[in-house]
Amino acid sequence: MRIAVYGATGMVGSQVVAEAARRGHEVSGYSRTSHGADLGDTAAFRDVAAAHDVVVIAIPPDRSGGSHEPFLDAFDNLIAARPETRLLVVVGAGSLIVDGAPLVELIPADYQAEPRTMGQILEKLRASSGLDWTAISPAPTIQSGERTGSYRTGKDEPAGEEISSQDFAVAIVDELENPQHRGERFTVAN
Repeated sequence: MRIAVYGATGMVGSQVVAEAARRGHEVSGYSRTSHGADLGDTAAFRDVAAAHDVVVIAIPPDRSGGSHEPFLDAFDNLIAARPETRLLVVVGAGSLIVDGAPLVELIPADYQAEPRTMGQILEKLRASSGLDWTAISPAPTIQSGERTGSYRTGKDEPAGEEISSQDFAVAIVDELENPQHRGERFTVAN
């Protein structure tokens, strides 16, 4: 399978690249420093998508205090372009439901901007038509750790408290190889 990974040098993206390559897939990594991956360049994204079987998007919005509007606009444009290639989008854990409320509401206000933006991305995907997409959320805590190859899945509520970035990548590549969640979000935890 030909897999493109946007965010290939990040914590999640780098593990997806490694896991997919370990399984013998042809992987192209895109980041701000390599291949000039600008999610806002819809024409370039369309070209990347056309050259691959699936595109994994594992990038966050701006983390320097800048506006998230360009990031949201980029997704609006990607969705409107309706690439025929399957998209798997990492949407973070903030939109997971805990005790009837989004997890983002349970964290300090100073840390809510990114999870709220990623929740908006999830809603944009859910509202789309003619798009082959899957969204994935990690457990509330994700960090580098051990690759066990084992994880639990859930839909909109956390499947557990934590997951290693390595096992998160295992779950992503498993979904790419054997799609179980087309047109929906799922979550994984160790």
